[in-house]
This record gives sequence, C-alpha cells and structure tokens, in this order.
Amino acid sequence: MDLGEKFVIRSNSLEPKQGNILISEPLMNDFHFGRSVILLIDHVESEGSFGIIINKRLSANVNQIVDDFLDFEGAAYLGGPVSDNQLFFIHTLGDVIPESTPIIDGLYWGGDVETLKTLIATGIANEENTRFYLGYAGWDSGQLVDELVRNSWAIGSITTEQYLNIPPEQMWTTFVHQLGKSYQMWTRFPKNFEDN
Repeated sequence: MDLGEKFVIRSNSLEPKQGNILISEPLMNDFHFGRSVILLIDHVESEGSFGIIINKRLSANVNQIVDDFLDFEGAAYLGGPVSDNQLFFIHTLGDVIPESTPIIDGLYWGGDVETLKTLIATGIANEENTRFYLGYAGWDSGQLVDELVRNSWAIGSITTEQYLNIPPEQMWTTFVHQLGKSYQMWTRFPKNFEDN
C-alpha cells in the first residue's frame, strides 16, 4: 500500500444485513451520523433499511425526557433523525417481552410496551438489559447501498456482549479497530479539521 492509499476513505465490500453495524467514515460531518455506529435492525434491499445509532448517549435519562415513564433511571440515547420524538428500545429480555424481534443472538428490538412497563415496575427491566433511543435511522430502497458505494459507511459485526459492555463513547474507535489494519488511519482523522 503506497502512502496515498493510506488516506483513501473506502468502505469494505460486505453486504448489509440485519444485525450488522454501520461505522461512519471519519469525515462525515453530521450531527446524527458523525462518528456514529448504527445497529441495523432490518435490511431488505427492495424495501429499505432501518437501524439505531447506538453510541450517542444523551446527557438526560429517560425519566427526564418522557413524562410519567415509571421509575427508569437509565440514560436515553440519540437513535436517529427519523421520528426523533418517539422512544424505541433494545433489550436482552427476549421472549419475556412478547412481540420482540431478534436482532442478533441475545439482543432484541421492541415488543409489547405494557409488558415492558410491568417489567420496569418490578425491576426486571433495568438499565443493564434495556436501552431507550429517541428516533431511528432509515433508508429507502437502494439508498443504503448507494451510501455504501460512496464509502459513507463500513460494515462491521457486533456481539451482544460488546453492545452491553463497550462504553458508547468508545464504540466508534473500537469497531474501527475491529475492521483491521487498513482502517486504522480513520482513528487519526480529527473530528473537526478546524482543530488542526
């Protein structure tokens, strides 16, 4: 690899699928998507895709954002720009919450809200196994693939253990490193070139 190649921002060639993560290229200058890691909840090329930004914790907790939301002290997260006045959740409780959708092994999307409220009230659902997100990220048919062709994202993988245990503020760098040596230069790009 010559020196010029080191500075090329290039996506990998993986095909997106449910349970992948999208890792934004380092120069993306966007409030929602800059240095973001998005967990793909669903991807059907002919219909579109949607996912949740998982690495942008908000300074407020869920109780401060949603009135009368029972006693849930966990942080709220910025999930994406679509329906950003609605709350969505990801959890590890599986079939304990009816209508949950598996994302990857041990990690689930949504489900019956009334059951969730009961589980929060009894302490079964808590900040260790349930996270709440304002909004989501969505793509029309073909749009995500177009963005991949333009090298806006690299596709990576995540485990439930990583989702639960990597601090959100460290996720982008951690998953860039997981992509391999050819991506290490990404972590050296400044977040804002005006800082240089």
